[in-house]
Amino acid sequence: MAQTDRSRLFDRIYALVREIPSGRIATYGQIAGIVGCTARVVGYAMAATPEGADVPWQRVINSRGEISARPGDGASRQRALLVREGIRFNQTGRVAFDEVRWSGPGWEWLERHGYDPGA
Repeated sequence: MAQTDRSRLFDRIYALVREIPSGRIATYGQIAGIVGCTARVVGYAMAATPEGADVPWQRVINSRGEISARPGDGASRQRALLVREGIRFNQTGRVAFDEVRWSGPGWEWLERHGYDPGA
């Protein structure tokens, strides 16, 4: 994938992730399904989020309801940020999807950002 294509794709991912409200989470696969890429690409985008950006990368977790491994202290930092937002983890380190899963953006947001809500 060319750098400009990747940058555009990451920008679309970041725009979507910005819509996840505090206290809610989404999965890599959920974001990927809306954007039209793979969950792995969403993971790459979250890992590449520029320091200080207004992208709440911490709100994207894996499909098991867990925080994926990150280099350094990234996983503990992500957990701390989520706990600060009111997200609770059980003893195995998972969140209760039925309580905190984001339902996704509204139709108007999808249309405004060039997604086909009917697809």
